[in-house]
Amino acid sequence: MVVRLGGEIGAEARERVRRLLWLLRAEPVAAVRNLNPAYATVLVTFDPARTDHAEMERVLRGYLERLDTVVLPERRLAEIPVCYGGEFGPDLEAVAARHGLSPAGVVARHVAGDYTVDFLGFAPGFAYLSGLDERLATPRLATPRRKVPAGSVGIGGNQTGVYPCATAGGWWLIGRTPLKMFDPEREPMTLLAIGDRVRFAPVGLESQCR
Repeated sequence: MVVRLGGEIGAEARERVRRLLWLLRAEPVAAVRNLNPAYATVLVTFDPARTDHAEMERVLRGYLERLDTVVLPERRLAEIPVCYGGEFGPDLEAVAARHGLSPAGVVARHVAGDYTVDFLGFAPGFAYLSGLDERLATPRLATPRRKVPAGSVGIGGNQTGVYPCATAGGWWLIGRTPLKMFDPEREPMTLLAIGDRVRFAPVGLESQCR
């Protein structure tokens, strides 16, 4: 069952998604198997042997009526160190040339951003971050790479993000972080969560990103 929490992608819809998740995690529904949040929706997967759509809708509407009473914790700020350019950011110069900037200018604009985690998807721990400088917005690659190294920092459209694992991908790679965005042995497994603020910081020693 898909719960829609806004007609448009933006901060208001994202906060309503966060409130619903907070309620459902604080007061879980026994029949619910999984929750999959997105920009303005939450996909609720439930056990059909324990309930049906009509009952699940009734229960969820009860949660929705209480959204305005939810007080969310203060948003966390995560700082992500990045080695920009070179072998770690093979597309940095191309992005700079595309926008009439120097590589240093791209880096300066990227680290100046105050980003927000809109939602996690595509791969475990992959956070879609809004707040990218409009001058850096770049359409995705026409042909995705077959393998992007874990920790790669990329730009796709008007968003930026970090690849949590080695995977195929079509974003422009401008750097790499040594941080583990996803670790199944860690609690929580993902470094970032919906609503978190994110800042990027350049790393001086490239050995830290290997």
